[in-house]
Amino acid sequence: MENTSENRRDKLKKNPSKHICTGLLAHVDAGKTTLAESILYFGGRIRKLGRVDHKDAFLDTHELEKNRGITIFSKQAEVPIGEKAVTLLDTPGHVDFSAEMERTLQVLDYAILIISGADGVQGHVETLWKLLDRYGIPVFIFVNKMDQEGTDKETLLKELKERLDERCIDFRKEQKREEFLENIAVCDDSLLEAYLETGEIEEEAVRTLIRERRLFPCCFGSALRTEGVEDFLEIFSKYTSYPEYPDTFGAKVYKIARDPQGTRLTYMKVTGGSLKVKTLLSNQREGAKEQECWEEKVHQIRIYSGAGFEPAEEVQAGAICAVTGLTHTFAGEGLGFEPEAQAPVLEPVLSYQIQLPEGTDVHRMFGKLKELEEEIPELHIVWREHANEIHAQVMGEVQIEILKSLISERFHTEVEFGTGSILYKETITDTVEGVGHFEPLRHYAEVHLLLEPGEPGSGLVLETSCSEDVLDKNWQRLILTHLAEKKHPGVLTGSEITDMKLILAAGKAHQKHTEGGDFRQATYRAVRHGLKKAKSILLEPVYEFTLEVPSEMVGRAMADIQRMSGSFETPENEGDMAVLIGSAPVSEMQGYQMEVMAYTKGRGRFSCMLGGYEPCHNAEEVIAAIAYDSEADTENPTGSVFCAHGAGFYVEWDKVEEYMHLESCLKEAVQTESVSEKEPRTYSLGAGYGWGDDKELEEIFTRTYGPGKERKYGFQKKTISASRAEQSYIPKKRKDEKEYLLVDGYNIIFAWDELKELSKINIEAARNKLMDILSNYQGYKKNTLILVFDAYKVPGNIGEVQKYHNIYVVYTKEAETADQYIEKTVHEIGRKYHVTVATSDGLEQIIIMGQGAQRLSAMGLLEEIEAANTEIREIYLKRTGGKTGNYLFDHLPEEMTEKMEEIRIGKKKTEI
Repeated sequence: MENTSENRRDKLKKNPSKHICTGLLAHVDAGKTTLAESILYFGGRIRKLGRVDHKDAFLDTHELEKNRGITIFSKQAEVPIGEKAVTLLDTPGHVDFSAEMERTLQVLDYAILIISGADGVQGHVETLWKLLDRYGIPVFIFVNKMDQEGTDKETLLKELKERLDERCIDFRKEQKREEFLENIAVCDDSLLEAYLETGEIEEEAVRTLIRERRLFPCCFGSALRTEGVEDFLEIFSKYTSYPEYPDTFGAKVYKIARDPQGTRLTYMKVTGGSLKVKTLLSNQREGAKEQECWEEKVHQIRIYSGAGFEPAEEVQAGAICAVTGLTHTFAGEGLGFEPEAQAPVLEPVLSYQIQLPEGTDVHRMFGKLKELEEEIPELHIVWREHANEIHAQVMGEVQIEILKSLISERFHTEVEFGTGSILYKETITDTVEGVGHFEPLRHYAEVHLLLEPGEPGSGLVLETSCSEDVLDKNWQRLILTHLAEKKHPGVLTGSEITDMKLILAAGKAHQKHTEGGDFRQATYRAVRHGLKKAKSILLEPVYEFTLEVPSEMVGRAMADIQRMSGSFETPENEGDMAVLIGSAPVSEMQGYQMEVMAYTKGRGRFSCMLGGYEPCHNAEEVIAAIAYDSEADTENPTGSVFCAHGAGFYVEWDKVEEYMHLESCLKEAVQTESVSEKEPRTYSLGAGYGWGDDKELEEIFTRTYGPGKERKYGFQKKTISASRAEQSYIPKKRKDEKEYLLVDGYNIIFAWDELKELSKINIEAARNKLMDILSNYQGYKKNTLILVFDAYKVPGNIGEVQKYHNIYVVYTKEAETADQYIEKTVHEIGRKYHVTVATSDGLEQIIIMGQGAQRLSAMGLLEEIEAANTEIREIYLKRTGGKTGNYLFDHLPEEMTEKMEEIRIGKKKTEI
C-alpha cells in the first residue's frame, strides 16, 4: 500500500474537476471582507454590498464578528467567477486567529492575497507568503485601497517584488501589450526563448506559470468603491485552470464546527471520486490501530454559502462541503487515500489557566471545553489533576476575549483566563534505556524502551526493534499506542518531551495475568525511567524575525536583539533602511513590535513567525521558577511496581534495573561507551598561530570550564556503539552555512609592525589602511568580514556599524570593548555558521574556543593575507606584466609614503 496520496494518485485515472476552491488571505484591516462582498456582488450571489462597519457583511455570520468588525471563523460561499464555479473561502486576518486561516490552506487550489495599498507589505503579509509557499498554493495579488491619498502603483509593485517575489507581475489592462508580455516571459527561460522567436505567449503557458508558482499576477483597485474588482475577476477567471482528481474517493477534513442546533459538522474537500449521502466513511487503513478505527455513515451533505446551506445528495471531487453524522473526525484528517495533514506551522506558545466560577462542576466543564477544542484544535485543553486546574493554549489577547464570549454564549459560564506562561518543551542529548515494570498481584507487564535524541523539529518518532519471538505483535502494537496516546512530561519542568526517538526494544507479558492496562502502566513508567537516566535539556519557542529599521537606528536594533538573547545575520542595507534577519526567544520578544513602532516613529517593520524550539537561553532560571519535582508527580511515576510474597511493592527509578526481569538492551552499547569515554575529546581549534599551542589552550580551557565543556547551543557527538550513534541536539540550520571572519582591529594594528609604525603618526590612517587591506582580502576570500574597533571610552557613544566597501566596520558602544562585542557575536552566530576570530589576545582565544569558533592570531592573519596577495599579484602579472610592491605602501599618499620610508630606513640603521 502506498503511503502518500501523491504516489497513490499517480496510479489512478484522473478526471478534471469543474470546480475551483480559492481563499482570501490578508493582514487585518486590509479590506479582505470588503473584497469578498464585491466578488459576491459581481458574481450575482448578493444584490447589495454589505459593509463591515454596517455589520451586514454576507460572510461575517457570527455575532462576535459583527460586533468586533473582524473575521474570526473561516466561511465559504459558492459564487461564479466568469465561467468558472468557485468556492470562496474567507479566512481570518488577525494574527490571533491565524491557526484557523492555516487550516484552510490545505484545501485551496488558488489563493487571493489582499494587500493594503496604504500600508504596503506588512509583517503578517510576509508570514502569509511563507505559508503559501510551504503549502505550494498559486497566488493572485489584489492591492486594495488604492483610492487613498499617497498610494502609488509603481512604488507598491517594486515593494512586492522586493519583499515577496520578483515574479510579481503587473496585470493591469492599461499596460502596453509588448511590455506586459516581456514581463511575463522573463519569469521562465524556455518561455523567454519562445517569446523572442514568436513575439507571442499563449494563455495556457501563463496559466501553467501561475499554477506552478512561477508567476504571481498583481492587480490594483479599491474594493470599497468596486474599482478594479471586475478587471481582477476577469483575470482570475482567464488564468486559472481546473485541477484534476482521481476516480477513487479521497477527502481532506479541514474544520469541525457546530450549527445553531448543536449538530456536529465536518467540513471537508472531496479530492477524489464523489461522496454520496448514506455512504459509510472510515479511517481504517493499513497500519492503523484497531482500537482507534471508526466507521460511520454520512447523514447529510450541506453546501454552505454564508449562514445558509443547500442540501446535496452527492458532491464531486473538487467540492467543499459540510457533512453530518461523523463524530470522530478531526481537522487535518485524511479520508480514503488521503493521508493526515502535515503539522501546522502556526501554533500557540502561551498557556493559560481557565478560571471557573466558584461552584462550577470542573469535570463537566472540562468535557464541554474538549468539545470546543474539536473546533479550535490549537487550544489543546489539558486537565492538570494535581492542581485541579484546566489549562488552554492561546494565540493572544484578542483570542482570549473571543473565547470568553464563546464559552459564555455556548455553555452559559463566565470564565476568566489567568496569567499566560511560555510553553516549554524538553528533549535529551544521550541514548538511554528506560524500563517500566508493573506487577501488582495478578497483573504483569515489563517494557524496555531505547530513548534516543532526534532531529530538531522531528517530534516523537516511535519504532520497534523487538522480535515477535520475544513479545507478541499485538502487545507491541498496544505499547506503541500507549506511547502515542498522551503527551509525556519531561523531568526538568514537567513540559512535553519532543525531538526524540522511542524504540520498543523488549517486553514481557504473562500468559494468564497480563491485561491491556498493565502495558499502559509499564510503558508510561519506562518513558519516565529513561528520562530520569538521560541528560535532559529545556527547550523554548523561538521566533524567526525580519526587522527593518532606518539605517541610523540599526545599532539600537542590534542591541535590542542581543539584549533579548537573540541572534541575527549581518545587516543588509536597502536604501536608507537596514534589514536584520534572525531569531530570538518568544519569552523575550513579547510586545517588541510596538516598541519598534515607537522608537522608529512608525518607519520600522517587524514580522515574525514561530521558528520551532531551541535550547532555553535561561534554563536554570526557568527550571528553578517552575520548581517541578519529577519524583513527587504521582500522576507520572518514575519508578516501577514489582511483586514479592504475593504483594506488590514500589521500587524507585534508580533501583529498577536491580529488579527487572529482562536483560538490558543497551548492555553492549554501555560497554562500548565506557571504553570511548576513556579517550579524550577532541576540539577543532583552527589555525595554530599566536599565543599558546592547541594542547596548551585546551588544557587551560579544561581547567577553566571543566572537561569536555559542551556549548550552550549545541552538543558534540560521541560514539556509543557500532549500531547506534548518539545524536546530539543541534538546532536546525535554516540556511546554508556562511563563513564569518571577525577581526579585533586595534589588536591587529599594534601587532603588525608596519601598521603599528603608521599608528604612531596617524591612528586614523592606520585604521583606514587596515580597512583597505581587509577589503582586498575579503574580495578574494568572499567571506563575511566584520572589523571591530574599540570605542568604549567615548562618552555617550551608542555604537555604530558602517559598510566600508565590501566589509562591515563596527565601533563599539560606551563601556563595551571589542573583546566583549566579539564574544557576544560569536556566541550568537557561532551556533549556525563557521566563524573565525582574528586576535592575538590570549584570554580572548580561550573564550573563542569555548564558544566553538576558530581562532587566528594577528601574525596568522597577516600570513594568510600575504599568501592571498601573492596569488592576486601572480594573476595580475600574467595579465599586465606589471610589478608589485609592498602592499602596505602601494596606495599611501605620497607624503605618507616618504615619511614611512624615512622611519623604515632609520630603523634599519639602528639595527645595524
